[in-house]
Amino acid sequence: MNICMMTNTYLPHVGGVARSVQTFAEDYRRLAHKVLVVAPTFPDQPDSSAEEEDHVVRIPALQKFNGSDFSVRLPLTSAFSSRLHDFQPDIVHSHHPFLLGDTALRFASNAGAPVVFTHHTLYEQYTHYVPFDSQRLKRFVIELSTHYANLCDAVIAPSRDIARLIKQRGVSVPIEVIPTGIDVTALSNGDRNRFRKTHNIPPKAFVIGHVGRLAPEKNLAFLARAVSIFLREHSKARFLIVGDGPVSRGIRSHCRRRGVHEQLILAGRQTGQDLIDAYAAMDAFAFSSFSETQGMVVAEAMAAGLPVIALDASGVREVVRDKQNGFLLNARSTPGDFADALQAVHGSPQLRRRLCESASRTARKFSRERSAGKALKLYKKVIRQDRRDRKAVRADPWAGLLKRVQIEWDLLSRKTEFAFHGFLAEPESSNPRRPRPRKQS
Repeated sequence: MNICMMTNTYLPHVGGVARSVQTFAEDYRRLAHKVLVVAPTFPDQPDSSAEEEDHVVRIPALQKFNGSDFSVRLPLTSAFSSRLHDFQPDIVHSHHPFLLGDTALRFASNAGAPVVFTHHTLYEQYTHYVPFDSQRLKRFVIELSTHYANLCDAVIAPSRDIARLIKQRGVSVPIEVIPTGIDVTALSNGDRNRFRKTHNIPPKAFVIGHVGRLAPEKNLAFLARAVSIFLREHSKARFLIVGDGPVSRGIRSHCRRRGVHEQLILAGRQTGQDLIDAYAAMDAFAFSSFSETQGMVVAEAMAAGLPVIALDASGVREVVRDKQNGFLLNARSTPGDFADALQAVHGSPQLRRRLCESASRTARKFSRERSAGKALKLYKKVIRQDRRDRKAVRADPWAGLLKRVQIEWDLLSRKTEFAFHGFLAEPESSNPRRPRPRKQS
């Protein structure tokens, strides 16, 4: 198959979506499929002559939109459009409903290919990056992503939680649960001593680890408070954080105020073998985010044989089993409760050993091979259905034109609605009444 993947974030950006695109693209190529990735330009990206850029089309973009890690694409040039046309995709895989998401729908329509969309993100959790953030904007973002999904031929949900949620929100096209796969074999063979030596971590220190973007939506203030409580009781323990982002300064400041800053190791962004070795250097993994659609780093930690202490949230609860491969704490738990769970793992080597063994078994369910196979099976199913539909279109030439017009109208009408609600409608009260969350089955 010729598979075109369109994404607003890609290497060298570090984040769940970028890693998902990279992982699936590598696995598809390994299985002899052709993959073209369309992504924005990023600072420090590989040179265009580099081997890893051979199958990437870079779109000019404005970097670090409103202080975030994300880019906003600029209009496509004819040169880029020509290369996309020459690729002749069998399927287009969109990874965002905005920006390049629009391009994916237009390109697929013109190329006569179906579109699959992965609902990677709870987009309403990220509206704080927009200057006019509001409850109205959050509702609109939910409606827009739902509407976008229904313009596609199928939707991939990274977890059962997300599949249920988007179905409740009105997604009516077929939904398939396919998490991003992890390299179980590589993650289970990290060099613990090398990483500890490089970062001056004592060989016998108990290390609590965390991996991810250090961004506001990740609930890291809670995590810093919880781990600080534990560190104050265990002066030889360490808190190893892998990743970077705007919240790193706040974490450092908090640890300094609590008198545990010398036990904090901010290792920055790590990739490849360095990331694998970082997991190996940990003794337990701590995670407190509520904004995940898939517990990818949680599964990676388990592949490295680590027990996970996490808050009960979407995606994460499908990986962590309370008191089986870690601790899954109630979402209303306090930092003290979280610290108690860390203490339980630290205080009982026998418990930790049992949790680690179970974690390793859990990780095998999220292997790259398994996830790539499920995605390719979905592609083939969608392509078969699309070919049947296009036979009907050839019998009625107007149908194809009307479909393209409908896509353009739907995209335009939603953007017009955004302009109305965001700029022209009466402002919300300063203390808006928060809508009651919909009960999930």
